Amino acid sequence: MGGAKNCPETPRQRMIGMMYLVLTAMLALNVSTDILNGFTLVDNSLHSSIAATDTRNEKLYRDFRAANEANPEKTQEWFDKAAEVQKRADSLYNYIQNFKERIAILADGQKRVDEFKAQGIDPTMHIEGNSNLDVTGQYAIVQGNGTILKQTVAYYRDYASELAENDAELRNAIQTALATERGYNAHEKDSCDWEVAVFDGMPVGASITILTKMQNDVRTTEGQLIQYLMDRTDAGDLRVNKLNAYVIPNSNYVIRGGKYTAQIILAAVDSTQRPEYYIEGQRINDQGIYEVAATGVGLKKYSGYIAYQNPLTGAMENLNFQSEYSVGEPAVTISNTDLNIMYRKYENKFSISVPGVSNDKVKVSVSGAQVKQQGGLWVIVPGENSKSVTINVSAELDGKMQPMGSKEYRVKALPNPQAWFSAKEKEYTTGNIALSTLTHSSGAITASYGPDGLLNLPFKVTSFRAIINGMTSQSNGNKFTQDQLNQIGKLKKGGVVIIQDARAVGPGGQEMRLSPLVFTLN
Repeated sequence: MGGAKNCPETPRQRMIGMMYLVLTAMLALNVSTDILNGFTLVDNSLHSSIAATDTRNEKLYRDFRAANEANPEKTQEWFDKAAEVQKRADSLYNYIQNFKERIAILADGQKRVDEFKAQGIDPTMHIEGNSNLDVTGQYAIVQGNGTILKQTVAYYRDYASELAENDAELRNAIQTALATERGYNAHEKDSCDWEVAVFDGMPVGASITILTKMQNDVRTTEGQLIQYLMDRTDAGDLRVNKLNAYVIPNSNYVIRGGKYTAQIILAAVDSTQRPEYYIEGQRINDQGIYEVAATGVGLKKYSGYIAYQNPLTGAMENLNFQSEYSVGEPAVTISNTDLNIMYRKYENKFSISVPGVSNDKVKVSVSGAQVKQQGGLWVIVPGENSKSVTINVSAELDGKMQPMGSKEYRVKALPNPQAWFSAKEKEYTTGNIALSTLTHSSGAITASYGPDGLLNLPFKVTSFRAIINGMTSQSNGNKFTQDQLNQIGKLKKGGVVIIQDARAVGPGGQEMRLSPLVFTLN
């Protein structure tokens, strides 16, 4: 042993020792093949689940479409919402798929990915570099795409939650499945952003599985929403098991000098039968419409019966009914022709009238807002700090001004409009788009509440950021800069252009931030 201590290491021995240390460190960092194989099994299982969910969803859409064709008056509103759900779900699903393919390109190269896609095979299910620990963090965190993914998922989640507002259980399931709150990561001692918790230090195989799980959640949520919307078409249906007589008045309150009108019907009766309607012993018209002049102020009661033929015995039978209505003095009617609430820095238009009184004898005063008459309407602009506004109406009756009533409205700031890409006299939202459209000379980023919006207000886009091929650049207007157009022109099919942090100026000069747009070249 003593001789060994005095024998120094040769350069070759030192080199071998250093190589051993390096190899040991590399093995420590390397991900177990068994673990990666486990992720592959989970990913394959998720793809099977997605395929099964797609089949179920397609059947739901077919059933919904058939129901709408059979009874559009009943189902059209809900069917239109289902179509919007499908469009948004497809957009998010395809965005996540592109996210996965970009990671696959960084791990295996563009050529290998293109070869699989040319054969109709999902390249993200055949990645060789599954153990790579750098690629996912590079694309998701360094290049900022994880933040965009988080925003896109959150946008879909919030839309889905709002749509399911009448089902707390479904809403909670959506919030859980598509959660993007802060989390924990093995490389972080404290909580961190969602994208860091999900992607930082993750091998490619694990990240692809996580993204596939997101796609599965998107499809599952889509199916839950479609089933929910289908159920809503029957939510207002009534189930009856007996015959009843009903009186349906146009109004239980009548202004003196007006008329009281009521519809008297027999429910659950054979439509081929013609019941007879009687009021106070006198038969009225065959339509069951009871109309009488409203004379004198106060409560008016009446009763009668419906004579119908029993379909089982053939005998005539009577169903009795009674009802009442009130006759009162004229009162004010206030209706907001734009919205049910008022918005700050916006000219809210109201139609205000008093039955039986001409408009020139009606006076309107408003607390907490400016008011003026314009073209037969009353324009009310709430103050900048107003949280509520009260409209007080009085009218000149018999030469004297008398109060007719008042109504309080909540005041809110104008909601943010939606971002659009407008070109060739069309508007595009997130999804596939042709290169010629995206680079068209008329192309511009616009902002509005959309074709179905309650408000039609002018908004001017003042700036936005574009992410093209992973590079971010700024435009201080509503159009792509020439450099941005040049970069877009270099993209190939499947390339992604992201518009984010778009700013728009609306009525009153306030600046609003718009939701991001994600386009994939087709």
